[in-house]
Amino acid sequence: MSEPQPPAQPAETPATAEESIPGEAKGPSKNELKKAAKEAEKEKKKAERAAQQAEAAKAKEAEVDLSTEFYGKSPLHQSQSRPNRPRTQIASLKPSLKGEKVLIRARIQTSRAQGNKMCFLSLRQRTETVQALVTVTEGKISKQMVKWTAGLQDESVVLVEGSITVPPEVIKSATVGDVEIHIDQIHLISAPDIRLPFSLDDASRADSEIETPGVQFNKVLLDTRLNNRVLDLRTQTNQAVFKLQAVIGELFREHLVKAGFMEIHSPKIQGAATESGASVFKIGYFKGEAFLAQSPQFAKQMAIAADFERVYEIGPVFRAEDSNTHRHLTEFIGLDLEMAIEEHYHEVMEMLDGLFLSIFKGLRDNYKKEIDVIGKQFPADEFKWREGPEGTLKMTFKEAVDLLVADGVDREILDDINTENEKRLGRIIKAKYDIDYYIIDKFPMALRPFYTMPDPEDPTLSNSYDFFMRGEEILSGAQRIHEPGLLAEIMRSKGVDPEALKSYVDTFRMGCPPHGGGGIGLERVLMLFLKLNNIRRASLFPRDPKRLDP
Repeated sequence: MSEPQPPAQPAETPATAEESIPGEAKGPSKNELKKAAKEAEKEKKKAERAAQQAEAAKAKEAEVDLSTEFYGKSPLHQSQSRPNRPRTQIASLKPSLKGEKVLIRARIQTSRAQGNKMCFLSLRQRTETVQALVTVTEGKISKQMVKWTAGLQDESVVLVEGSITVPPEVIKSATVGDVEIHIDQIHLISAPDIRLPFSLDDASRADSEIETPGVQFNKVLLDTRLNNRVLDLRTQTNQAVFKLQAVIGELFREHLVKAGFMEIHSPKIQGAATESGASVFKIGYFKGEAFLAQSPQFAKQMAIAADFERVYEIGPVFRAEDSNTHRHLTEFIGLDLEMAIEEHYHEVMEMLDGLFLSIFKGLRDNYKKEIDVIGKQFPADEFKWREGPEGTLKMTFKEAVDLLVADGVDREILDDINTENEKRLGRIIKAKYDIDYYIIDKFPMALRPFYTMPDPEDPTLSNSYDFFMRGEEILSGAQRIHEPGLLAEIMRSKGVDPEALKSYVDTFRMGCPPHGGGGIGLERVLMLFLKLNNIRRASLFPRDPKRLDP
């Protein structure tokens, strides 16, 4: 028989969590669990960002810029090609051209973006402006093109291609307001690379607008304008001013050519002063010195002695006068003429009068648009002169003095009519006759240059005259002395040595017909006709005792 087995042992009780189990690894600690959770969150965010970037890249790929060839900076213009594409002037745009394509080079006067899908431009050529619009168009004009256009600087030069449309209402901010250009292409030709010292809008405002109560505008001072003259000259006002300056020169030429005058060109470097050493510029001339011409006076007279009969010149005149007034320049453009006399020096005075009347009439009748543009910034009463059978108002120096005395001026101080009394006389004549243009004849001999012919009946008076606009002198002229003996005598009486001007005096020793003429300051005529109030506004790059640049 087998032996009995020992009783089974009871099973061991499982170890609790608190008890260590030999041979088994411990679980992660709390810190390790937290760190693992952070790493998981970080990976999740990284994955989300990657997904977002991938989505953005897909969206960007989907939004392809189809307009890249329709906008951007043009290559440097070096005359690489000549495709002969016709260009359009803004001034020629009109509603009847609706739908036509145009190619225009212009400046951006202003730009205004509306959201990211539309941008308005004001395009300018000289005095004319037109509104243009670039707007997002599916398959043609992208948001990128609109954004780039909106970022262009004012005064940038651009080449624009587009279609002419007719807006539902006239665009009042544009001079050509009955059309609008819808832009298809725009390329940048040139852009400012400095900060502009002022905006053209600020430079174009009238003083009355700047001084409006409750409204703040930047006032551009005259010195600031002149220091940055190129920018200032871009204003519509200045474009019109200098168009009219050119027109005065054209009208001057046209009238005199029809009257049988010939243009001459006299030297501006002379060996002696023509009038007075006090107002002449000396310059070094090799081993000696010379003078800048105060006028073409001597040359004009010599041309008459050379039998040219009737001559005129348009050219620079230099005056070394330290005058810092509203009407003086050290260099200005002289409109000069000289002519032989048949019977009386009033032939010359009447020729000059007819010349002025043709200039005034030509400006008034043919350039009203430019005059109106200027008048917005420089408001002025219309310039008036006497028309009809009465003709221009003419008076003697004595009659002019009598008018001033009757107005309360002391006769004792009126040996000469100074600037203040000139203006006063202008106001008297304006009030009495409602005109701005008149002539004073028979000035005292003591007030005139040595080459002026004395009056035959009263040697204290002269055969000389001045012309006036708005109470300011704009022409001085006279009959000249053509007899050498009398010329030398008058020269000595005025302290001028005839031998110092021997070649001039010798002109008349060779025989010369009676003659006379006058000299006109172009800038002064322009200033007074338009009432610009300062001659520097009528000079392209003015020169005065304090300004030689730009």
